[in-house]
Amino acid sequence: QVQLVESGGGLVQTGGSLRLSCAASGRTFSVYNVGWLRQAPGKEREFVAAISWNTVSTYYADSVKGRFTVSRDNAQKMVYLDMDSLKPEDTAVYYCAANRDTAQNMGFTSTSTWGQGTQVTVSA
Repeated sequence: QVQLVESGGGLVQTGGSLRLSCAASGRTFSVYNVGWLRQAPGKEREFVAAISWNTVSTYYADSVKGRFTVSRDNAQKMVYLDMDSLKPEDTAVYYCAANRDTAQNMGFTSTSTWGQGTQVTVSA
């Protein structure tokens, strides 16, 4: 099992950048696919990006392609989400999640391991 803790959220202006970090603990972190999902007030949680356990595959929501980049460092047990050209519609609580099934969107469910979330607010 792994435990996940997100950090790096904050308040940024439109067009700005942020780097979110997801720190993992547990001996088997390197076999987990890790994703970033977000939930805005009054909206369903949505998939943002994910990276496979071996870094071979990455996936992005259409709304963030070309602006966000997901990466990981298995030696440091870290996963990152670099967010550029931020928009007000990116405002949400961002969660990292881990599973051993797939890095695709459908792999991140209630049975995945989740962090507590970090707030990102983009001002207009």
